Amino acid sequence: MVATTQSTPQAAAQPGRPTSANAAIPKIAQPSPHTLSHNRARSALRAVDGSLPVRIGITTPDSTYSSTKPFTKGDRAVLPDADDLPELLLDLSVPHDDINELVALRRTVTGDPGTVRLLAECVDELVRDMGEPGGPSSLAERAAEAPVGLGGYFTAYVFLAALPHARAYHRARGIPADVSRRTLADLGRNMAVHRRRHGRGGVQAPRWLVHHFRGELYQLGRLQFERARRRERTACLYLHIPDFHGPLTPGACDRSLTLARRFFARHFPEERYETVECHSWLLDPQLRRYLPPHANIVRFQERFRVGHEDTEPADSEPVQFVFGHPELAVADLPRRTSVERAVGDHLRAGGHWYVGHGWFPLGVESAHGPDCAEASDCAPVRSRSAEGSRSPGNYSNE
Repeated sequence: MVATTQSTPQAAAQPGRPTSANAAIPKIAQPSPHTLSHNRARSALRAVDGSLPVRIGITTPDSTYSSTKPFTKGDRAVLPDADDLPELLLDLSVPHDDINELVALRRTVTGDPGTVRLLAECVDELVRDMGEPGGPSSLAERAAEAPVGLGGYFTAYVFLAALPHARAYHRARGIPADVSRRTLADLGRNMAVHRRRHGRGGVQAPRWLVHHFRGELYQLGRLQFERARRRERTACLYLHIPDFHGPLTPGACDRSLTLARRFFARHFPEERYETVECHSWLLDPQLRRYLPPHANIVRFQERFRVGHEDTEPADSEPVQFVFGHPELAVADLPRRTSVERAVGDHLRAGGHWYVGHGWFPLGVESAHGPDCAEASDCAPVRSRSAEGSRSPGNYSNE
């Protein structure tokens, strides 16, 4: 999945939801993305006729769900019907090995009032202030309260129940359906990593996926871009590199950056993004000692101006992203590719790896832009833990 980074605009769109258990689920009006502002996004989220697979809200006639309103005793979190669940999971790229289990365990969620309540509370927190970067997330901690029988699947049900809110926000912003689909498909990517790493079903990094389902992060070609803020509250984009997406070639990166320039100008016109930042082991300059100048990672590093240098070793970062698990024995790391040899040989020689920090202007990649020489300038503003700010995966492409 991702080998990178960390990261409030004014209040963003607040998805509306009808709440009667049998009522039709609303479609969302779609304003012009050229003139959309946060205030217009709010008004755009009025319900009209149509349907969506999941509902969350208060059961009142002709009402809509307010994402800023806390749940009360009458609130409901309704999952898709069991018959509809497989196709929805496939849309989110959930691995086939997990689908039957998720369908079978659905009744464990819906049949227990305490679990339904927990689900509602988690979804309420996730979608509250939809679209605003950097909000708090206790999803991973709350998941520990779920029944043991759900294994690692509880957070998957939270994302399924929050899905209509994410899609509604995307529609209100005029975001293309293919971008929405590829962005939210990171759920399946994370579940694939979990099964490969642990040998059983679950969601590997639920805090990471909060960004996707809150409208903060978007997959644009080879790269992912997260709407973020630096410490002085200046808007910037955090760049992430997902796994299972082919080599990190210069051409693929160029295309993603072109898409990003157009995407954020069109769909978030009230936010001005001039800087791209990346916080990743892939920016550790020591990699250049081991890789040839034409290697994709070296070419990727050349895009960035150094922000600041970490002094705290982060050896588990390249180990988990290259080899698939952060706790593998260094002595046993394979040497099949140049990246594997670089990471493993450096550690076996007693060296350490560090998270690198870099930036470049979004418009033109050159040595111009805000001064990020100080650590505090490039440091992200975030209340979520570092564990949830990056998507775990395997990264061995050169």
